[in-house]
Amino acid sequence: MFSAIKTLHQGVDVCINNAGLARPEPLLSGKTEGWRTMIDVNVMAVSICTREAYQSMKERSIDDGHIININSMNGHSVVPQSVVHFYSATKYAVTALTEGLRQELREAKTHIRATCISPGLVETGFAFKLHDNDPERAAATYESIRCLKAEDMANAVIYVLSAPPHVQIGDIQMRPTEQIS
Repeated sequence: MFSAIKTLHQGVDVCINNAGLARPEPLLSGKTEGWRTMIDVNVMAVSICTREAYQSMKERSIDDGHIININSMNGHSVVPQSVVHFYSATKYAVTALTEGLRQELREAKTHIRATCISPGLVETGFAFKLHDNDPERAAATYESIRCLKAEDMANAVIYVLSAPPHVQIGDIQMRPTEQIS
């Protein structure tokens, strides 16, 4: 993917890591395969894309780039639903990775910024993947409250990218007004 970006667009100035996958795999009975899939998508893919984006910026002397990790409120608190406990662990990892990245970028003396955007419930296909054996439960997830929309997420990204060069936005935590946890 990064090779194609280099060929078509010279490189990456802004990287938005939007990986997010949850499988219904509780800590006490979950399948290793489901856990591994969540680690691969939610942690490894974010880390690999971050490294490659930084290398692209460094090769081209881009000093004002931005790496944005779309995280989750589950990366800041654990909800009492066993099917998302392992998912929460992967999103806590994204929180730590983003702060570690910010620190490493400072050590490298760059002005590249790192930000997490941590939404609560966003109306996407996420619940349908989590509850793939129970489509009614998945649909009910989005019907119970007025959820965030893709446009809300896009507005948060625009806000982060619009910040003056001397402003580092570390994390935006956002959720629907009606969301309890």
